[in-house]
Amino acid sequence: MAESPATKEADGEEVCRSLKNGLKPERNGSARSLHRNRKRQNDRRCQADEEEEEEEETTPQHDSLYSRPFTESFEETPMLVAVLTNVGYVILIIFGYLRDLLRHWKIEQRHIAREKEEQKDFVPLYRDFQNFYTRNLYMRIRDNWNRPICSVPGAKMDLMDRTSHDYNWTFEYNGRTMKDVINLGSYNYLGFAENTGPCADSAAQVVRTYGIGVASTRQEIGNLDKHEEMEKQVAKFLGVESAMAFGMGFATNSMNIPALVGKGCLILSDELNHTSLVLGARLSGATIRVFKHNNMQCLEKLLSEAIIYGQPRTHRPWKKILIVVEGIYSMEGSIVRLPEVITLKKRYKAYLYLDEAHSIGALGHRGRGVVDYFDLDPRDVDVLMGTFTKSFGAAGGYIAGKRELIEYLRSHSHSAVYAASMSPPVVEQIITSMKCIMGDDGTSIGCKRLQQLAENTTYFRRRLREMGFIIYGNDDSPVIPMMLYMPAKIGAFGREMLKKNIGVVVVGFPATSLVESRARFCISAAHSKEILDTLFSF
Repeated sequence: MAESPATKEADGEEVCRSLKNGLKPERNGSARSLHRNRKRQNDRRCQADEEEEEEEETTPQHDSLYSRPFTESFEETPMLVAVLTNVGYVILIIFGYLRDLLRHWKIEQRHIAREKEEQKDFVPLYRDFQNFYTRNLYMRIRDNWNRPICSVPGAKMDLMDRTSHDYNWTFEYNGRTMKDVINLGSYNYLGFAENTGPCADSAAQVVRTYGIGVASTRQEIGNLDKHEEMEKQVAKFLGVESAMAFGMGFATNSMNIPALVGKGCLILSDELNHTSLVLGARLSGATIRVFKHNNMQCLEKLLSEAIIYGQPRTHRPWKKILIVVEGIYSMEGSIVRLPEVITLKKRYKAYLYLDEAHSIGALGHRGRGVVDYFDLDPRDVDVLMGTFTKSFGAAGGYIAGKRELIEYLRSHSHSAVYAASMSPPVVEQIITSMKCIMGDDGTSIGCKRLQQLAENTTYFRRRLREMGFIIYGNDDSPVIPMMLYMPAKIGAFGREMLKKNIGVVVVGFPATSLVESRARFCISAAHSKEILDTLFSF
């Protein structure tokens, strides 16, 4: 793609600013008059894109950027279903207010999610509608969530059985266990969450040598040689200069984004980004602007406006512009249009923060995430983030990229400075599973699991479509949302599946929009074809 005038002007100037917040600031702001023609073109394109409603999206305008077909399906909610869904919620809300009235008259003696009587004169700690939704809608189907498991979360698992005598306000465990429940909810994409095999054996050996906990931070006396080995392994796996690990995946985003950007910086965030990314952006104090999911026209429009107008009121250039996206969006099963994002990032001299929590290990012929999936250079992504909690069957997260970025984070990231070091057996689990994926263990186990995951994903999506279900996301995504829409179906589907010994995750409002309740399946390499066929035999 051709360079923009702002890019040419920035290239012609000498940038002599010092390193700030871990990233070298570049000139991504200029005079208002530079891009008026481009802005008008972007406005027209974005408006036209908003008017079009496509059930199936491809990339005809950027075929040269993709080495494989890029197909994602997001079928629009049928009008009748949308109407019936809203009617269902209206009925539930009406009955909810009726029950609240009965509680007020002391006719119904049930627990209620509200402040205690002695706190009635204080400012409410909870918002009224949150309380209302919790006690009158969520409680009806609460039994579908928070079920304790008592086994390895593999292809099959054991669940603790429980009963409720007060309409899901409290639960009692009856001592029974539901055996061999097919697991379609865990993020165990490559099947490494197991209690036998090389990973478990290595972790057990490390416990004998190092113990369970470190009881210190990395900067004090909690930095083990295993931590150093793990970070070198991660950098080698991703093909970057350096990497740094953190004990919690959520904190990897929420605590590191504020270290990279601050006041005077601009964050362009996908509307479907995870809560950890949203929280990190808010904590940073940077200006946040949201673009429509995977909509490159709207992203370019925001980038163009940022270049033209700069900061509000002063119109000074932004110190930094950071684009924040995910590899696989966990609720939609969608894959980021990374080649187009990188093209825009280079054109407008912005920075790119890529969250590969669900894509690392689950995409690409080498299992190296969405960058590998599109055969791109990892050096084109300024900040590579990912977690060990899913494909690696461990815990924690990482930030990877240039060495100067990682060295900056080691001393400025709150998560690095104040958090306790990762547990040695968890570190060993990461090292062993990553070597297995890379083939450094001398076996082809990792390669076979990657292939099995891809085959299972394709097969499962195809069978669901053949049965007439509406499913969302990319054809290659192991996260498969199946639409339920109506609120009554959320509880009914989860309960009926469990009766047939199938454990699924059901999701509704407010985690999704009001009319887009769904069941979310997570496919694993541990699933055999026989297990998947069992799901379709009922």
